[in-house]
Amino acid sequence: MSYRAKTVGVVASLVGVTVRTLHHWDAIGLAGPSERTAAGYRIYTAADIARIHRVLVYRELGVSLEEIARLLEADAEEATESLLQQRDRLRERIHKLERMAEALDRMAEARQEGVLLSAEEQVAIFGEDWQPSWAAQARERWGDTRQWAQFAERAAEKTAEDWQLVTEEVRALNTDLVQALRAGLEPGSQEANALAERHRASMSVYFDCTHSMQVILGRTNVDDPGFRAHYDGLAPGLSVWLSDVIDANARAQGVDPQTAVWE
Repeated sequence: MSYRAKTVGVVASLVGVTVRTLHHWDAIGLAGPSERTAAGYRIYTAADIARIHRVLVYRELGVSLEEIARLLEADAEEATESLLQQRDRLRERIHKLERMAEALDRMAEARQEGVLLSAEEQVAIFGEDWQPSWAAQARERWGDTRQWAQFAERAAEKTAEDWQLVTEEVRALNTDLVQALRAGLEPGSQEANALAERHRASMSVYFDCTHSMQVILGRTNVDDPGFRAHYDGLAPGLSVWLSDVIDANARAQGVDPQTAVWE
């Protein structure tokens, strides 16, 4: 018996796996003890332990036990080819993890900054009236809400081109809202309800907006001086009319505006 031979418990501690794992590897013929003591106890030699270390290297690379068993017995050319294949898979995993890390960085930044565009890009896309500081104000006001978390997740994926499309859709909606108001479109009509749904869809770009939440937003557009000034600046009375349109559409969807809550 080699003086370097060790028991299963000692080897388990040495290589950092459980005794149960070593028993399993022995049972399937992957890596086991090759000598016995005078009393008949099976023990691991230095060569056995070296084989276990090879198994651990392959396991760390994500190789299956079946494939490891084949590699351990393969000739040099076959083993080299398999190792190169595992290297390529590993590089793919690294690339994927790097992309995930970048996505997490963008999400964390979006939670802090809101829109991941420079101040100049924001003004160019959203208009000269846009104030880049508004994003910080929004985070200060709603940063702890589920909706801000949703907004950050979605904003992290948007490019300048994406924001340009969003802005164009909002401008088209505002134009249609103003035209509908001036044409005397009645809240609750089919056309008005369609506009309410377009408005809700425009809000759902940022976070999931239910009809109940839309009612609250409609009221905010009336009650908040800044929001009211924005809508009434497009057309006098637009803020109140839009709120009425939203309320009427909510009723059609089974939501009582009087009991609407932020969900």
